[in-house]
Amino acid sequence: MADLNILDFYKDTALILMSLQRVFPRKMDLFVEDFIGPDQVDEFGLHTKRHEACFGAMLWLAEEGYLKYGATIRQEGVDQAYLTSRGLIKLTTIVTAPLTESNLEDVPSFEAQERLTMIEHMRRAINSQSSEQVTQVMRAFFNELQSNRD
Repeated sequence: MADLNILDFYKDTALILMSLQRVFPRKMDLFVEDFIGPDQVDEFGLHTKRHEACFGAMLWLAEEGYLKYGATIRQEGVDQAYLTSRGLIKLTTIVTAPLTESNLEDVPSFEAQERLTMIEHMRRAINSQSSEQVTQVMRAFFNELQSNRD
């Protein structure tokens, strides 16, 4: 049985990376509620575990060198975030393994190559709303990153 926190982590990290890639090289503010929806704090002003996990995913991506940011905005998000060169390179890497279904028939070769980038696999996995596809793509993303780190 899959750990729900890991499934959420894969989805959150994919959405965060996709958001930053969409505006690259500009900086942007990332807010947790943009990825998981509004959160209700409890009577002590504490966020839900789900909110904390998404915020933690943002910080983890920064600690691992995929993004940088200027400052945290309380526990609501991060200010002036942007992809690092490492993050951008990994997102634009061509992945020929069949992570998601990509129709490459009658497509010019350049467009066919673009459809095989990691970011395109992420987009298709997120759009499929399949936890299995998102997990497969993000495992490949993090696996490739780990093997390139060694």
